[in-house]
Parts: sequence; C-alpha cells; structure tokens
Amino acid sequence: MRLSRSAALSSSLLLGAVLALTGSGAAQATEIAALDYVALGDSYSSGVGAGSYDSASGDCKRSTKAYPVLWKNANAPSSFAFTACSGARTGDVTANQLGPLSAATDLVSITIGGNDAGFADVMTTCVLESEATCINRVNQAKAYVDTTLPGKLDSVYNAISAKAPAAHVVVLGYPRFYQLNGTCIAGLSENERSAINNASDYLNAATAKRAADHGFTFAGVVPAFTGHEICSGSAWLHSLNWLNIGESYHPTASGQSGGYLPTFRNAA
Repeated sequence: MRLSRSAALSSSLLLGAVLALTGSGAAQATEIAALDYVALGDSYSSGVGAGSYDSASGDCKRSTKAYPVLWKNANAPSSFAFTACSGARTGDVTANQLGPLSAATDLVSITIGGNDAGFADVMTTCVLESEATCINRVNQAKAYVDTTLPGKLDSVYNAISAKAPAAHVVVLGYPRFYQLNGTCIAGLSENERSAINNASDYLNAATAKRAADHGFTFAGVVPAFTGHEICSGSAWLHSLNWLNIGESYHPTASGQSGGYLPTFRNAA
C-alpha cells in the first residue's frame, strides 16, 4: 500500500481534477489511484449462477462474470486476489480465504452468512415440504440469525481487521428472491415466498448491524434487484433448476453486472 486510504483518495481527487483540465483520460486517473483489492465470501461473490467459471477454481466456481472480477476489469487495481468460494460459511472464510490479506490491502469485499443460516436447506424444505413445514424452517433460520450468526460474523470481521487493518471493507447483502403477486403460476405459495423474502431481510439487517459495529460498510442489493426478482418477468436470479441445482436461487450474469457490481462500485 503506497498511501493511506484517505491520502490516496485525496490524491486521486486532486489528480483527477488536474487530468481533467489537461485532457488526460479517466483511465489514467484510475490507474494512478489503483488499490490492492481482495474479494472474499460465498457463492454470491464467487459468481455461482453467472457461468464462465475458472476451471482452476474447482468446486469454488469463481466466475469471470462475478462482480469482483467485473470491478477489477473496470478499475485496474494494482493487485487483485479472488478467494470467494461456493458453499463457504464463516469458518471457511477464516480458515481458507484470508491468506492474501495484509497491511497493504486497501479494499475488501465479502458476502457471507447465508450458508451458516441454512439457506440451501430452507429452500429445499420449502420446495419439497408443506407450507407449514417451510415456514417453520424459515423461522428456525431466523432464530439462528438471532442467537448464533452474530458471533460467527464477529469472528470473520475481527480476522479481516487483524490482517488488513487499513482496508475499507464492504459487506454486501443478499437480494429478496421473489416478487410477490408476480408472474409465477406454479411452485411455492405466496405465503412461502413472503416468508423467504422476510428471512432475507432479517439476515441482511443482522449482517448490516454487525458490519457497522466493526466499522465496515454494508451495501444492500435489494434496491438494485427490485423488479428483477424471481416471478418478476425480468429475473436476475435463477429459479429452481432440477438440472443444475447448484445454480438455483443464485444471481445470473445480469444479476452480477446489474445488481451486485453497481452496488459494490457505489460503496467502494
């Protein structure tokens, strides 16, 4: 890290003004203000559902269309490390993803907590079981978010701060999955869809509080995905796909570029 974050930003603003007056391009200003960026997290950060997976990433399924890569391509950071991994829980982040962090790291992004809260099991239960069983499972997940998840998020956030004390950390949330009273004519009931949306909001609220308490920036993606939920007719999320269960309920390439990327860009 060549400059502190505040000094780098001040310098970039000054240089940007000078370059604008002299006619130099914005790309030069971006390069001069380059950052050291590390992308952590689960499948929503690795890009599951977006396709174009890096074969070297194996089961982590890191996509070239995931928002961290799209941001990297647009901003040319001086270094970029992409360790987000499909299926990751909080413990996986601390055990396997923090290696690239250092005192030189300027920027970190992360989505985490959904797998800890049992997202995959909630969706499986709701698809296969009764409405009452679905809503009961959703309530179990919300209870976990109340009692257990905050401590797990604290462990991850503390570990990030310890390894990258100068970094600006952006914690991104999860979208609501369904547009209620939308175009879907089969599948889950409206009560089930509403309960799942409420659980996503619940998880986001808990994550936002923990992020704020650690001095991190929480960036919610619900506004960006509004009008692009499942049942919207213009979905940026995969619905249930029995031929590719792993991509079900994950952002498409459009969800990464139109939902997560601008949300992260505005927070970074």
